[in-house]
Amino acid sequence: MNTTDRALTVRCAPLRTLDPVPPTEPADIRLWYAPTASLRPLLAHLEGVLDDEERQRAARFRFAPDRERFIAGHGLLRHLLGRALGLPPHAVRMARGAHGKPFLPDGGPPFNLSDTKDALVVALGGDDALGVDIETVARRTDHALVADHYFTPEEVAYIRAGEGEAQRRFLTLWTRKEAVLKASGVGIMDDLHALRVLDGEQALRIRHAVFVREAAPAYHVSSFGVGPMHLIALATPRPHRRPLLHEARLALGPVD
Repeated sequence: MNTTDRALTVRCAPLRTLDPVPPTEPADIRLWYAPTASLRPLLAHLEGVLDDEERQRAARFRFAPDRERFIAGHGLLRHLLGRALGLPPHAVRMARGAHGKPFLPDGGPPFNLSDTKDALVVALGGDDALGVDIETVARRTDHALVADHYFTPEEVAYIRAGEGEAQRRFLTLWTRKEAVLKASGVGIMDDLHALRVLDGEQALRIRHAVFVREAAPAYHVSSFGVGPMHLIALATPRPHRRPLLHEARLALGPVD
């Protein structure tokens, strides 16, 4: 038997709209979402809670929008984790797995961060490793070229049948693939065409050595439209309830 070949089941729920609600409502998994511009007035504060390694990473970005997005996302993440752990944001200790996925070495809730050019999202909660991905529908992508390289023939046919919805269909599938890879801890995989993520259940065979070793037997993926411009996908190894969406600014409270 080929030890680098095994079964994987991926179950994808249809795309649904997700509107923000107050964070007082109970939830297993919460999605804290923000247009990057909404956090720009808080950048100095958010940078102040980063650790030295994060500040060094931020300084390496060549372009200001990329640097600001990094600071906003990681500063927000520290606030959310600090609140969950009962610690000041700057005191949260994180480490990275073999493939770069951050985790809490001292224990704590599962989490994942994703950003796109004009927005970011932090997924937090549940009992399993999770992966989240966000994209803007305004992203300039040659979806036909990318799909031919990274998507299955069935996915390519689905995208092309979308007529005016082709870009949105492409990004829905792309965020699902990214969310599954992030949930697995692999993060990046060349043969994305092996990972089919159409609506419904997919029984797959995976051969990528690292993914074979790290991935769970199954992933459950939900997809959401957030406002007119953004798509979010959430993946977990076991079924999850519908997450709640919150405005990230509410997690920061009053900031001097």
